Amino acid sequence: MTTTPSTPDTTDVRARLAAVRTEVARAVVGQDAAVSGLLVALLCGGHVLMEGVPGVAKTLLVRSLAGALSVDTRRVQFTPDLMPGDITGSMVIDSHVGELSFREGPLFTNLLLADEINRTPPKTQSALLEAMQEGQVSVDGVSRALPRPFLVAATQNPIEYEGTYPLPEAQLDRFLLKVVLPVPERDAELEILQRHASGFDPRDLESAGVRAVAGPADIVAGQAAVAGVQVTPEVIGYIVDIARATRRSPSLSLGVSPRGATALLRAARAWAWLNERDFVTPDDVKALPQAALAHRLGLRPEAELEGVDVKQVLSSALDSVPVPR
Repeated sequence: MTTTPSTPDTTDVRARLAAVRTEVARAVVGQDAAVSGLLVALLCGGHVLMEGVPGVAKTLLVRSLAGALSVDTRRVQFTPDLMPGDITGSMVIDSHVGELSFREGPLFTNLLLADEINRTPPKTQSALLEAMQEGQVSVDGVSRALPRPFLVAATQNPIEYEGTYPLPEAQLDRFLLKVVLPVPERDAELEILQRHASGFDPRDLESAGVRAVAGPADIVAGQAAVAGVQVTPEVIGYIVDIARATRRSPSLSLGVSPRGATALLRAARAWAWLNERDFVTPDDVKALPQAALAHRLGLRPEAELEGVDVKQVLSSALDSVPVPR
């Protein structure tokens, strides 16, 4: 008699993924929004771009997430001399048989930490496009599927920092969310220093108590549950109207594309599920536009000269759209 594997209970899966927050907090203080963004991206099968000045725990955050998830993880330090084949993999000669064989690059993992992604030239940045959009890489005319789940968690310094290259618009659009990590408030910074004074070593997360509380099966089950979250026509219309409002803004040369509107829908579903609902509310949508849409917008040069901020423009567009009841 054959048996089929049991499906993980949705409530238990949600509880285990929620516990990831607790584990990450053992190492990272005061970056709750970024942790939420990473969990939403995992549940959507999307990717996250994290921006912040050096020293605000961008890399530590991703390393802590990897420690809380029993998934395969790799890190790539992006540098000016990094080549596309260094991350996708390349064909090499197998000395045993004297034939060419494919050597996998670090992209073949579940969680890729793309550290300081904007310190490498656009050619190498673009090597991630196919992987992020299609879940595969093509080398020497052959497409090779990446493991599932697959998440790129990229970090970058602000673009005005020396030695950085702005990410192409096409690549920015592949990130489900962009999360800006602020310098922590005074109380959070005090806690950080107190932890270090007590012996905390960011290079040794195991000693900090970070342990794996969820795995690939939980992520896949969570993704399936999120796909079942209901969205009413009114909420879908609300998302479409937000996207269209950005396209009408006189301050923007580039508004939200249909892909951006779809990203907001996907993120809202994940946010609703994490908050123990099986339907999306307008408040779920309103909680996410800055992270899901702001990096997809392009300011007109004259607006930049006037000091207009993308976040302000997006907020104005949101305020102009009636909220469904």
